[in-house]
Amino acid sequence: MNPRIFGIETEYGLTGNAGSGWGLTAETAAGVIRHLLETPDLRNTSNFLENGARLYLDGGTHPEYATPECDDILELIAHDKAGERILAARLRRAEQRLCEEGTPISIRLFKNNTDSTGNSYGCHENYLVKRDVEFARLSRTLAPFLVTRQVFAGAGKVYQSRNGIRYCLSQLGQRPLFAAGATPYPVIDTRDEPHADETRYRRLHITIGDANMSEVATYLKVSTTALLLDMLEDGVCGPDLTLQSVSSAVHDISGDPTLRKTVNLQDGRTFTALELQMEYLEQATRYAGARGTSAETSELLCRWADVLSKLAADPMQLEREVDWVTKWALMDKFIGRYRLSWQDPKVGLLDLQYHDIRREEGIYARLVEREAVERMVDEHAVVHAQRNPPQTTRARLRGDFIRSANLSRTTCLVDWTYIRLAEDPEERAVACLDPFRAFDERVDRLVRRMNQTVRP
Repeated sequence: MNPRIFGIETEYGLTGNAGSGWGLTAETAAGVIRHLLETPDLRNTSNFLENGARLYLDGGTHPEYATPECDDILELIAHDKAGERILAARLRRAEQRLCEEGTPISIRLFKNNTDSTGNSYGCHENYLVKRDVEFARLSRTLAPFLVTRQVFAGAGKVYQSRNGIRYCLSQLGQRPLFAAGATPYPVIDTRDEPHADETRYRRLHITIGDANMSEVATYLKVSTTALLLDMLEDGVCGPDLTLQSVSSAVHDISGDPTLRKTVNLQDGRTFTALELQMEYLEQATRYAGARGTSAETSELLCRWADVLSKLAADPMQLEREVDWVTKWALMDKFIGRYRLSWQDPKVGLLDLQYHDIRREEGIYARLVEREAVERMVDEHAVVHAQRNPPQTTRARLRGDFIRSANLSRTTCLVDWTYIRLAEDPEERAVACLDPFRAFDERVDRLVRRMNQTVRP
């Protein structure tokens, strides 16, 4: 696969119980957020961490974790999981501090995309793409793929529809993309913010997709998207699969766990989501064969084909790999064991607890402990990623700089593309515009300077 930078931004659902039931007042929520984001070991003013990631509040009351720039999919998965661990540790610390301040509270954070009142929040993917690929072509080619990949990347949800309770593939899939009274929710963000040399690159910011607990689902959704971007950058474009209505297709596919619903293309043809995914798989396989298949690409194509074939034959074969299948299987067993209905509130609670990031309480976390789900990275990689940035991207520069600032108690100013010591306003910021560049003498000089002033 082509060298590429990618990352994931995840907004987390937040709630709490301060003694009067679950839910947070604006004042209490502000206190929780303050303690989640502000810690003694954070010595920079931009909420960047020693592992090169960023933890911040983008809006509302949803803390957001953006992974550092990664050029390896397994490292990205490790850093995505590291975000869960970092926030879980801060959650416990926030509870303790609020209690010391006279506000005993239980806090919960969920890696999901919707709350009980119907509000939604995002999980976005970023891919560095060559500037010479026309954006309209990117959007036109990728839209049908992004809409249909929910068959393996959907997180699943019990959904209250006008016709009663339904189980859906995707959490975000039941929200209209452009509905009256709703905030527009595009498939791809059109803002052009590459955080790199804008004459060479653009940042593809994908805004449709669920937050995944499954490492396999994360691997598939990012790797398959990156492979299609390779094809587009190399001038390969398969048959026109433009959808007649993106919004309708999202809803129809998400609402049908049987995977039999067809969607309409602009040219009048109809396909199921699985059939469209098979079209993309065939295109990618031909492309890889003509180019010369690497071990990495070969492994991806085999996994992609295996998942699609199992979805076509019996989705329950993917109970260990695909979030919506894992969750559905759990619910079905739960309902059968306790003789419940899908309308029972306990089923909705199980749905929510699947996404609880606390390792001692979260249902998915317990499945991991029991080795009941498949992993792509080991525990050591996740623990390592909590404190250490990728060593082959710009994130290494940022992470090492922040670590030295923390050790020397020096305040620094950091962004995705620059770093500067705050105590020296006359010194110019060091611009780091190449996300593939992991070493820079200018940054190393600042790090050496701070290391000489480490305070006890």
